[in-house]
Amino acid sequence: MALYSEKVMDHFRNPRNLGVIEDADGVGEVGNAKCGDIMKMYLKIEDDTIQDVKFETFGCASAIASSSMATELIKGQPVSKAMELTNQAVAEALDGLPDYKLHCSVLAEEAIKSALEDYESKKNKTE
Repeated sequence: MALYSEKVMDHFRNPRNLGVIEDADGVGEVGNAKCGDIMKMYLKIEDDTIQDVKFETFGCASAIASSSMATELIKGQPVSKAMELTNQAVAEALDGLPDYKLHCSVLAEEAIKSALEDYESKKNKTE
C-alpha cells in the first residue's frame, strides 16, 4: 500500500495556487515547530467572496498537498463558507492522509482561518 494517495502526490507535484498575492486582503501564517512546516495563505476578497487564494508552504509533501487542496476548496467561495473549512474536509478531499501527517491538514485549516481573521480585522478598521 502506498504511503500517499494519488491525489496527495498530484497536489504535491503540481500544487495549485502556489505563490504570493502582493496586495492581499488577508494573510495568515502558521507553523508547527515540531515538524518544521510553515504555511502562509494569501486571500483576495471581493464582495465577501474569495476571488483568489495563493499559498507558500515550507514543508513535507503532505503539507504542500494540504495547502494546495485547501486553496482549491475555498476559491470562489463566500467568506462564511471558507470559515467552515475543516481539516477533515481537506484530508478527505486528498483521499486521506497517514495518521501521523494529519497535522498538515490542520495547519492548512488554521492558515486559512488566520488569513480570514486578518481580512476581517482589516475590514473592521476601514468601516
